Amino acid sequence: MKASDLFVRCLEEEGVDYVFGVPGEENLDLLESLRNSRIRLIVTRHEQHAAFMAATYGRLTGRAGVCLSTLGPGATNLLTGVAFAQLGGMPMLAITGQKAIRDNKQGKFQLIDVVDTFRPVTKWNSSLTDSGVIPRSIRHAFKVAEAERPGAVHLELPEDIAGETIEPSVPQKRVMLRRPNADEQALAQAADMIQSAQQPLIVYSAGANRKRITQQLQALVEATGLFAIGTQMGKGVLADDHPQSLFCMGIHKHDYVHSAIDEADLVITLGYDVVEYPPAVWNAGMNKTILHIDFVSADPDEYYSPAHEVIGDISNTLKALRTLLDGVHFERERLARMRAYINERLHECEFDYSHPLKPQRVVNQVRRVMGRHDIISLDNGIYKVWFARMYPAYGNNTVLLDNALASMGAGLGAAMAARMVHGDRRVLAICGDGGFMMNSQDLETAVRLEMDLVVLVLRDDGYGFIRWKQAGEGFPDFGMSFGNPDFVAYAEAYGAHGMRVTAGTHLADVLEAAFERGGVVLVDCPIDYSANHELDQAHYVPRDAFDSDGPN
Repeated sequence: MKASDLFVRCLEEEGVDYVFGVPGEENLDLLESLRNSRIRLIVTRHEQHAAFMAATYGRLTGRAGVCLSTLGPGATNLLTGVAFAQLGGMPMLAITGQKAIRDNKQGKFQLIDVVDTFRPVTKWNSSLTDSGVIPRSIRHAFKVAEAERPGAVHLELPEDIAGETIEPSVPQKRVMLRRPNADEQALAQAADMIQSAQQPLIVYSAGANRKRITQQLQALVEATGLFAIGTQMGKGVLADDHPQSLFCMGIHKHDYVHSAIDEADLVITLGYDVVEYPPAVWNAGMNKTILHIDFVSADPDEYYSPAHEVIGDISNTLKALRTLLDGVHFERERLARMRAYINERLHECEFDYSHPLKPQRVVNQVRRVMGRHDIISLDNGIYKVWFARMYPAYGNNTVLLDNALASMGAGLGAAMAARMVHGDRRVLAICGDGGFMMNSQDLETAVRLEMDLVVLVLRDDGYGFIRWKQAGEGFPDFGMSFGNPDFVAYAEAYGAHGMRVTAGTHLADVLEAAFERGGVVLVDCPIDYSANHELDQAHYVPRDAFDSDGPN
């Protein structure tokens, strides 16, 4: 048999359904093996986009997504998406080609040390210099990628290794490992800390954004009266319309929801990693008592130094704590009044109906057309902050955003992967014009795959997030503007359909029409970011909002 055939059989054993990528000369043997397999090759128009899709596939399924590139420039194009997966805790295997090890006749053409290049942004990576190690290398790669905390791994497959004839071999069997449960003494100590607190508060994050954790968290808060707040990447773990949800820490400044943390004498974190939300925002005084609950130990940080850690399967930890806290009930009325105050200001406020739309109005209109389990995928821009702050989420992984690497250009690929995983839901990609144009060529991929997908492009003809920061630093406006194509014509050039939001039309009506139409539809929506100054302000809940009579 051929070594590349064995490689692909190992991928099949791991349950791989898709390989996302851009092939090259050095991948041709692997490509032929994929052609004869049940795995579907999804050819994208840029390697970075392939990696974004693979990473999001891993995020949504818990199984490592797989992406492919050739050597040299193909591998370096892949690198941003690999870092996206690694920092975001998304399981992914990146496969890159390489020149022949034994008989390279092209000298140094396109030759870089890909393994060393990928080392800082992977959990593990290796070059397959011996076909005999293919089965154990692939089994090891998937095991490492999917182990807590999930992340990226990389395998380099040189073309002479891929094409060589080997003795018939079989893959190593995929073994499903159960995550260990937390130590009983650690659980007992955690229960004592919670029971002894006057006003404990839960903060859930990206590592907790999973279905079983949602079920156990809801059961715990209902049994005990605890309230919970999400980080941006944790949105939806506890539904925002649950009476004990205090919504999301959407901005990196003191906001209404942070007032609850100010009051808390114990902060219980679930799946928290400092990479996704800076603890200095909510623990500026470095004086919070923190209980860290996660699959893995906390990384040391000046502002995040837990007094106790419970390490093990988070959902089982929450279930065990519910048992240990049986009969413990915290007073709900004060935080319930606070919740009502915050809800009124973030979700029930009056909206500016001017044109172009303000970001608050965009969030409101998008929420109107998306169901409880439908998915929005946010690229990186200032609109991401507005959505994190003001968009009510009702289910885990229904708001896909990246606040770890926070790379522009990821929103479309993440939405496409979500559509492949959840074909029964509406999926909306929300991109700024800057981020969209970084990978907009993969509209063609979405059309080729015959996807039903709506892409909302928020157009301000500039790098709005950086412009906001530039103004906040007191610098004059410089270097932030660019031109754009006619987005409707641009979409139609790829075989998609284009629509516009104009004065007198409602964004919700346009989006509803886009979803009803089917296929790939791009909606061009101008946006006015003059309201960004609100994000610069510190927002506090008045002290009397906690009192029995409510705020004056």
